[in-house]
Amino acid sequence: MKQAKVIIDKDFQVSRIDRRIYGSFIEHLGRAVYDGIYQPGSPFADEQGFRKDTLELVRELEVPVVRYPGGNFVSGYKWEDGVGPKEERPKRIELAWTVVETNQVGLNEFSDWAKKAGTEVMMAVNLGTRGVAEAMELLEYCNLDQGTHYSELRKKHGYEKPHGIKLWCLGNEMDGPWQIGHKTAEEYGRLANETAKVLKGLDPTIELVACGSSNSHMPTFGSWEATVLEHCYDSVDYISLHTYYDFHDRDTRSFLANNVDMDRFITDVTHICDYVKALKHSDKTINLSFDEWNVWYHSGEQDKKLPRWTQKPHQLEDVYDFQDALLVGSMLITMLRHADRVKIACLAQLVNVIAPIMTSDTGAWRQTTYYPYWLTGKYGRGIVLQTLVESPTYETKKYGTVNCVDCVCVYNDEADEVVVFAVNKDLDEDIGLTIPLRQFGDYRVIEHLSMEHEDLFAVNTEADPNNVVPAPCGNSRVEDGTLRTTLNKKSWNMIRLGK
Repeated sequence: MKQAKVIIDKDFQVSRIDRRIYGSFIEHLGRAVYDGIYQPGSPFADEQGFRKDTLELVRELEVPVVRYPGGNFVSGYKWEDGVGPKEERPKRIELAWTVVETNQVGLNEFSDWAKKAGTEVMMAVNLGTRGVAEAMELLEYCNLDQGTHYSELRKKHGYEKPHGIKLWCLGNEMDGPWQIGHKTAEEYGRLANETAKVLKGLDPTIELVACGSSNSHMPTFGSWEATVLEHCYDSVDYISLHTYYDFHDRDTRSFLANNVDMDRFITDVTHICDYVKALKHSDKTINLSFDEWNVWYHSGEQDKKLPRWTQKPHQLEDVYDFQDALLVGSMLITMLRHADRVKIACLAQLVNVIAPIMTSDTGAWRQTTYYPYWLTGKYGRGIVLQTLVESPTYETKKYGTVNCVDCVCVYNDEADEVVVFAVNKDLDEDIGLTIPLRQFGDYRVIEHLSMEHEDLFAVNTEADPNNVVPAPCGNSRVEDGTLRTTLNKKSWNMIRLGK
């Protein structure tokens, strides 16, 4: 059997994990909002029309923050359309996704849903077709208590107390030519800075995320981040990263190695932030908000056939397979390994649209990607330990030589547990893994869950929702202060150790 080894030490730490690294995203797109979280008249609807079955699955995930309302959608959005009496709200052409938006769910309803889901709102402002004044008015409506025009308007709409939203995105993917109100780095950098100054002047307690490149393969990547940050470094707290991976080349080995690209992306943006820090002789550190990440490709051909200007179409409804879950598990491992700089991340998205949760008129179920996202968020808490991996390798067309084993170890100091997250990407062979536990040598194995399936393309459906799920695995034991385990071929693993 092939062998791998991991070295950890309690005193060698990366960072304490910011729980917001397990965030998600709901955009007014497809059936994410309508029929996803909100479906009045459904047998699953509560008194406000929110689906209770969806809420139950979201609460199980313990999502700390949800980005809203977009995404591309936000660059043409008038937030005022979604407040006040529902019967008076206009239906609008929504250019980003070529649909009709009914505005029956707006920021007040979404804030209500977030409270029920046990999460916080990460609000995005429109810097595509709008600007500083509209962003300021939205913040006033959301966060000021009373005595001003927009705070009193909120109260008139039935919300006596402010929403108190503390995390704000300054637009979305403004470097993308597809974006409504697309801007150059100079244009956006100046606008982001002026907007940031006004918003923090109104509420100094908020945190702000500036738009980075839409992905690391944009022609402007790198220069965009540097230019934007030169303008707004002193006014913002984070810069965003977005990435999606596909399987169009049908190359499983390269597909499973896509987190190598994610790792480089994070490293490159970190270096750019620190370059601008040095340029400005600043003591402030800009951290990263990876506020869109996922696998996305299954629905592409279907979406090309959708008619324009409909309501809540079945849009971007990827049906995820076991292979996708393995990559999602590795992407989570990658972000945790960079927890010193990646403080916020949003799996895009949460319900129906490239999502871990799917719904129909008759129920809701968990896709394959739900499980690594759920269990990493549930048990990946505390402090990321520096995790040195000695692993067998394999060759890929896209990334050259890569490790068969992805791994990160987390010390949960509150629960007094060490949690090992590991993916074996070898398609044909199991791999033995040893971890000398050092200061954790008296710990025992509490649980080893392994997610595996012979068919890489196996999926969960409403009719068969438990086809691909993690199961208890008896491969792990502690002997003489060393964890010894076997990572079965093509598997995602979580091993919990404690006293």
